[in-house]
Amino acid sequence: MCYNDLVMRREVSAEGEMMEGNFHALEEILADIYEKTGANAYLKRRGGEETAFTAEWNGGKVELWLSGSGANAEREAKLVAYLLSETPALPANVKKGQLKSILLGEGGKVQAFRYLAKYNIPDAPCFVAVVLPDRRERDAYEHIERCLDGDDSVLFMDDERIAVLKFREEGQSPFEYGQFLNRSLYEEAGIRARIGVGCEMPSFGDAAVSYSQAVAAMHMSAMLGDKGEVHSYREYLLVQMLSDIPKERIKDCLGQFRIGGTAEVVEDEELFGTAEVFLESDLNLSETSRALFIHRNTLSYRLDKIERLTGLNIRKFPDAVTFRVITVLLKLVQE
Repeated sequence: MCYNDLVMRREVSAEGEMMEGNFHALEEILADIYEKTGANAYLKRRGGEETAFTAEWNGGKVELWLSGSGANAEREAKLVAYLLSETPALPANVKKGQLKSILLGEGGKVQAFRYLAKYNIPDAPCFVAVVLPDRRERDAYEHIERCLDGDDSVLFMDDERIAVLKFREEGQSPFEYGQFLNRSLYEEAGIRARIGVGCEMPSFGDAAVSYSQAVAAMHMSAMLGDKGEVHSYREYLLVQMLSDIPKERIKDCLGQFRIGGTAEVVEDEELFGTAEVFLESDLNLSETSRALFIHRNTLSYRLDKIERLTGLNIRKFPDAVTFRVITVLLKLVQE
């Protein structure tokens, strides 16, 4: 029996190609192998007596399992591994796999410029956004893919997290692009998402830096409890600087401030949330009231309470800066 009779006889269409994280095409190939040979290999453990083995497929290694053990299971594992190693790679996935490696910083700028040359992509300023949908990750991926232009790319970095490589578009900042993605996903696909956006890099060779910044923005926004859906790395420059300070030194700094009650404000979700929105609204009472859907008098009451607890009137810029620094330091100590 020839190899083509064992493995699928059809080409995998664009819709059926495996996207990183869901292994859809690999599952189809394993199903074909099972149908033709009876060797039933699968991607996730099912329990009971199983044989684990590693196979090469699509330019990488995959962990697989077979029911049972012993000589028969080992023979089936070798057969499946051989057939997978002989399966032609999926071109689109090879390209995305290379891009994923570049964004993770593997291979450095040399690999990045080889990627540009191989796929005939001109070097240009770019940035990376990281999208974390609240559900329907594949639908979100496909929606983003339809929104891309030119040499822009979208790929799964893991089962949930989606990375978007965006080359410069005149008149649109990285943060504005993140807002566009967020709005488009919700209004057209009904999917809410948290989005982290890295800084624009002058060259594709630095795309890994932008990706790491986007991931850091997501992490820092979660740590600080920021309620927004789009988070730019630029917003967290202060946090990034302070995070490099050892925790013992941070505790010393907090002791030197000698501002009591700040921890109580941070632990009060309503008060802390009000303060955060007030700072994000540039200390504007009217904008904060609208954003929180509360009366201006209610807002003033909460700000007065923060002042009573901490001694800081965050309506004033110097006190607002001090409050921000202290709350960041407290979050870093608690992390």
